[in-house]
Amino acid sequence: MYSTPWCGYCHRLKSQLDREGIEFDMVDIEQVPEAAKLVEEANGGNQTVPTLVYSDGTAQTNPSLAQVKQKLASLV
Repeated sequence: MYSTPWCGYCHRLKSQLDREGIEFDMVDIEQVPEAAKLVEEANGGNQTVPTLVYSDGTAQTNPSLAQVKQKLASLV
């Protein structure tokens, strides 16, 4: 999950994923310039977070827990 420390949506999704036992890596785009560029590419030039990038190369921006679970199920 690409995020920032001040993003409320990021904190909410992180809590939901933790509660569901879904493992993920957290990357602060303010600390990792390459990550900020990746997020911009996924979001039409905007640094919109949370942005999740999956193993198939697709991305979701500010997804719901249900959307994340559905996407992960499709990758199995």
